[in-house]
Amino acid sequence: MQEELNEGKEGDGKKENDYRSKIEEAGMPQDIKESALEEYEKMEEQGPNQPDYKVMRNYLDLLVKLPWKKQPAKSVDLDGARKILNERHYGLDKVKDRIIQHLAVMELNKEKKGSILLLVGPPGTGKTSLGKSIAEALDRPYTRLSLGGVRDESEIRGHRRTYVGAMPGRIIQSMKKAGATNPVMVLDEVDKLMSGGYSGDPASALLEVLDPEQNNTFTDHYLDVPYDLSDVFFIATANSLETIPGPLLDRMEIINITSYTADEKFHIGKDHLIPEVLKEHGLTEKELVIADEVLKAVINDYTMEAGVRGLKKQLSSLARTAAEKIVSKKTEIPVVVKPADLEDLLGRKVSRHEKAQLDNPPGVVTGLAWTPVGGEILFIEAADMPGNGNVILTGKLGDVMKESARISLSLLKSRLPLNTFNFKERDLHIHVPSGAVPKDGPSAGIALFTALASLVTGAKVDSRLAMTGEITLRGAVLPIGGLKEKLLGAQRAGIKKVLIPQDNVVDLKDVPEETKEGLTIIAVETIEDVIRETIGIALPRMEQVLLPKEGAGRLFETIDPMKNNMRREVI
Repeated sequence: MQEELNEGKEGDGKKENDYRSKIEEAGMPQDIKESALEEYEKMEEQGPNQPDYKVMRNYLDLLVKLPWKKQPAKSVDLDGARKILNERHYGLDKVKDRIIQHLAVMELNKEKKGSILLLVGPPGTGKTSLGKSIAEALDRPYTRLSLGGVRDESEIRGHRRTYVGAMPGRIIQSMKKAGATNPVMVLDEVDKLMSGGYSGDPASALLEVLDPEQNNTFTDHYLDVPYDLSDVFFIATANSLETIPGPLLDRMEIINITSYTADEKFHIGKDHLIPEVLKEHGLTEKELVIADEVLKAVINDYTMEAGVRGLKKQLSSLARTAAEKIVSKKTEIPVVVKPADLEDLLGRKVSRHEKAQLDNPPGVVTGLAWTPVGGEILFIEAADMPGNGNVILTGKLGDVMKESARISLSLLKSRLPLNTFNFKERDLHIHVPSGAVPKDGPSAGIALFTALASLVTGAKVDSRLAMTGEITLRGAVLPIGGLKEKLLGAQRAGIKKVLIPQDNVVDLKDVPEETKEGLTIIAVETIEDVIRETIGIALPRMEQVLLPKEGAGRLFETIDPMKNNMRREVI
């Protein structure tokens, strides 16, 4: 009847011919093209009023719009790529080197498949924005999908077409949006995927996406034909590795992004954030002047963060104040912000950093701590009082730190001569300020031991000396983490000498040269090395502490730090 009445012939004919030509021109693999033509023929047999007509048409629309043709391999400009990365991001040398290495391999091997990187670091350190820079350096399309809070497997794999309102998963949608088979795809907040439940496990659905051996035949439930993701450069971001399933973690190359140092924040603020803030608020460098000392004061006193988001917010606050004054003509141009004005403009200081004391009494030692927003010094305080041998631990210490304190006490009792200190008739109290801040970890082991040794011997420890390291019951000093941040915190606090584990010497290459030049760094292997450097006592070895025969004495050596000589006493 439609043919006789000549209804819809022109429009429908064009659409039908258009679909067939689009399928032919899409560059699909032969088996997928045959499936598409078969679906097209089914749609031809159905009228527009049939219930499945729109479903088939939407499916064909997706097929013809997806990128199928492989992109030709481009010549890689390594110098240009490094220039782009350096202009957009300050620091992050390891990440940049990894990207340049990837580009070099692509230049040598034109059939190089896509890569899968996982950038792990605190918020605000530039993980997501790094993806845009990588896409520009590679001259590829950029697409991003956020996985935070995704709890449905269908978000990754899509819904089957038998469901009402079915749609493809976000991976296929991102490929359609990118319009190329080799985009840079950022999988944001992969550590915040919700665990599996009634709707399936989205983290398990990502296993096929992020496996180079499988993702060349990734099958979306809606698409229902294999799609090649092997040319995609996947960049996943996360704040922590703890919530990422092991099999998924195993498929990605992990690159850790540490918190920015104060010097790095200064360069980022001066070169990137200030120009960006001025542009956002309609200001120019001739209208608002933020001097270097003001920027450093904002970083040190008005931000407590690993990244630079808080710094940008504070700079935006200064820009808003200046904009209000300029518009209301309350001030002359340029508006110059001075350090003395910060308290009026930004309020009270939000950060407080511990400083090295002029003098530490016996029983007080300076330790080093790592925090997500940088390194800090902390004080280990020990006191004794009449009692019956109890040990009191305060300062909101975690289980691991409490165990370090007990190991330190047991080690001290086993190494000191019996009549040096009467542990049975004295109570020991160990406290770590600030009392409301939770503290945990094994790295305060040598500081706890030194504090107890200083207390029982009455020898003071230099207030400009700080230490970090885990101890064992046999007296060995084990390596710790966060050395770079700890040393930077020590330098800021006015520390001059630092004891670190011998196994951490290799980590000094990550520490800025100006920090290493401003500190005397001494590596220690055993608790004997620690006590010799801190309170000038040469502890006897473990085998010398035990009495070989009744009445035999113990060898107890002391060193006079001022005269640098040794006194040997048999006690």
